[in-house]
Amino acid sequence: MKKYQFKRFKPFKPLKSRVMTQKNNTRVLQYFIFLTALLLISSCASYTPRVTMPPPVGYVTASWYGPDFHGKQTSSGERYDMYAMTCAHKTFPFGTNLRVTNPVNNKSVVVTVNDRGPFIPGRDLDLSYSAAKEIGLVGPGVGRVRIEHLGRNMRYVKRVEFMPLIASGPFTVQVGAFQEESNALHMKQGLELRYKDVAVASAFVNGNKFYRVRIGSFVSRDGAYSVAQNLADEGYTTFITKAD
Repeated sequence: MKKYQFKRFKPFKPLKSRVMTQKNNTRVLQYFIFLTALLLISSCASYTPRVTMPPPVGYVTASWYGPDFHGKQTSSGERYDMYAMTCAHKTFPFGTNLRVTNPVNNKSVVVTVNDRGPFIPGRDLDLSYSAAKEIGLVGPGVGRVRIEHLGRNMRYVKRVEFMPLIASGPFTVQVGAFQEESNALHMKQGLELRYKDVAVASAFVNGNKFYRVRIGSFVSRDGAYSVAQNLADEGYTTFITKAD
């Protein structure tokens, strides 16, 4: 006798069950889209570095810069004076006061950070000509020095400014606007030591050409403010405006 094999069929899902499954799938997709958007928005602010304070005492490699930069604008906005007791550092906030000692001769000088640099690998601190001369570093050019943190001049801390009447994004943070392109590029180079998405763009204002230094493009004003506030704490003049 021929045997028959019966196939097992899955039970038919009721209409209500299928509708609930579709709703659950929709909710999962909506949650995934929300999570992706949240990660994208947070990534705009996640690269915001914290203000770096120097250790109480430490040793760094120092060099100096002089005549080629004399009179040019520093990253803090001040004019570089090779005869003033100042220095450049890659991360310390503007206004940071340091005692710098040359261990070779035990000579010391007190300097204030008002610029970014040095940009040569292996170097940590760029002294002004007079500061380097004071501790006998002009001749050697580069040397190991001892630094002591003496506090900070808080007049360098800035506040965030806003362009009025901007209701929606994208927003950007403007850090400087210069008529000399070299000044804009110098500021960009200093900012890129700590920040991403730094750009220089030219624009005409009242018939004059300016080179604007800007950071990022942010969907929300809060995202732009987070970066701008950190820059202002470092000592940069910041301005939140509409991104082009």
